[in-house]
Amino acid sequence: MKQITLPIIVEADADGYFVSCPVLQGCYSQGDTYEAAVGNIKDAIRLHIEDRLASGEEVPEHVSVSLSTVEVAV
Repeated sequence: MKQITLPIIVEADADGYFVSCPVLQGCYSQGDTYEAAVGNIKDAIRLHIEDRLASGEEVPEHVSVSLSTVEVAV
């Protein structure tokens, strides 16, 4: 079995944690704790990749994601 390292984004709010994998569009999960959310996204990523492979689609392996901020006047 091959290991793939992919970026994730974890956001916290009053209800827990929301986590997504930006390079796998539509791949997201949540959890009551940070650890639960990360464990859940690992499962979601694995299932997403298995589905892509079964459909003959490529799986991104060398990915760069940048996090930045913007200033917006409101």
